[in-house]
Amino acid sequence: MHEVVTLQFGQQANYLGTHFWNTQESYFTYAGQEESPVDHDISFRAGIGADGNDTYTPRTLIYDLKGAFGTLRRENALYELQHQPDPTQQGPWGGSTIPLQLPSIAPSMYQQALDQGTSPPQLTTDTVRFWSDYNHLFYHPRSIVQLNQYELNSSLMPFEKWQSGEELFSNLDREHDLLDRDLRPSLEECDQLQALQIFTSTDDAWGGFTSRYLERISDELGKGCRWVFGLKDGKQNTRETQMLQFSNWAQSLYGMDAHASVHIPVSTPPSLLPPYVHLDAYSPWHTSALATAMVESITMPARLRSPEAARATYDQMEATLNNEGNRRIAAASISIEDPGALQSGAEEGGQHDSRMTNGITNGDMHDEETKDDLAMFPHMFGGNVGHGRRLGRKTYTFSRVESLRGPWKSSEEIESMNIESRDRFAGGLRTSTHQCQLLFPILSSYPRIFNFDGRPERIAIKTTLSASTAVADQVRELERMSRRLIGIDEREAVCDGLASIADEYEEGWSESDESGDDD
Repeated sequence: MHEVVTLQFGQQANYLGTHFWNTQESYFTYAGQEESPVDHDISFRAGIGADGNDTYTPRTLIYDLKGAFGTLRRENALYELQHQPDPTQQGPWGGSTIPLQLPSIAPSMYQQALDQGTSPPQLTTDTVRFWSDYNHLFYHPRSIVQLNQYELNSSLMPFEKWQSGEELFSNLDREHDLLDRDLRPSLEECDQLQALQIFTSTDDAWGGFTSRYLERISDELGKGCRWVFGLKDGKQNTRETQMLQFSNWAQSLYGMDAHASVHIPVSTPPSLLPPYVHLDAYSPWHTSALATAMVESITMPARLRSPEAARATYDQMEATLNNEGNRRIAAASISIEDPGALQSGAEEGGQHDSRMTNGITNGDMHDEETKDDLAMFPHMFGGNVGHGRRLGRKTYTFSRVESLRGPWKSSEEIESMNIESRDRFAGGLRTSTHQCQLLFPILSSYPRIFNFDGRPERIAIKTTLSASTAVADQVRELERMSRRLIGIDEREAVCDGLASIADEYEEGWSESDESGDDD
């Protein structure tokens, strides 16, 4: 067994994580049904509930602030904790006390319907108040970690600056040893750990908290697959907020680079959307849903039972991507299609259309079939990584991993592509392509952000991770901006570190190299 343990840090991450786990739960099959193609033991753990019955809960740790969990409680129908007074919380006062309890948050109508086993009402941006409002699963009590030192949306002590997260981790780890208390029990339940999968925001204080958490993991566990999906707020904010977010993001890219084996920055939402995507940029329920479609699909091959899964572990995808660990930042992109339309095109001998996306036509670029509709990398200037808009010069791609869900290509085409890649693996573009027929489900908890005729309940998704010189351009631009934003104490280390990261994407390439992608 090759287990994956997921760590979730903060609001943006937990909105994404809730969509992710709801999707995993939808793949379960029961007696009399055909066996699911997904190996659930990779992402779920078996246990014993309070009533002695077997349980199955996600292998995850969920960190968030006080007030951020909504109606989600550590106690649930599977596990009921016996509350014992904590002697460390007792003060010197020996007299009588009057406990003060804040009013509980009423469960959403959606949650009430799930509890009663009735058909849930349609969710809206107004009815989703917390990420727990659309949660389908029970979690092990050990998975829920509330940090009471800060409160969600507090104006007195906002959890916004990178240094605040760094300081909070240091204080908590000094007091409790967070790895021993929280992570080690999850690792000890694994027979053969495949990877740690980390969802975190990187443009606020959670970036500092996660950076120090990853550093501790590296110190304790040494090398291993640690895939970070770093979320950056992509909506329009005030200039002051945006400058703080860029400063935090720069420190996160630098702080995580030495400890994450793959770091995939994700804009929530991307700045450029194709015509078939309609979402509310100010709703984290919407923006995280789009990000989940990419995250869940690019990692899908590593959770399958089929022989294909043996060739698509995190470690093997990582080996294709990052040039022996030196190019750890990958750009993600995604295309989405109605599977019915995709199948019709395949039967007619056609190919997936090159779409017009906000004025950028995939057909304008070299190696057209590899270009996706949505570039998820946060942008610094003029366009997103993945769309080839690079200050008038070529984009050279070093490596690419693709995950296809649905009939994008025939099995013969996939095999031919992978054989060709192995033949030229010693030099030139490294590629790895994986395809499965398991489509992405549009659940009742998932917003209707895709506008296809017939409103399909499952969609075909093509996701790509790539390492290219376009990543270097974005990192260099962030480094230049950071010299004006970051305090003098950290400026030299962060900016020099970002410059070194960008240098890794220039090795072995020059602008005269004709094998690059044409803009």
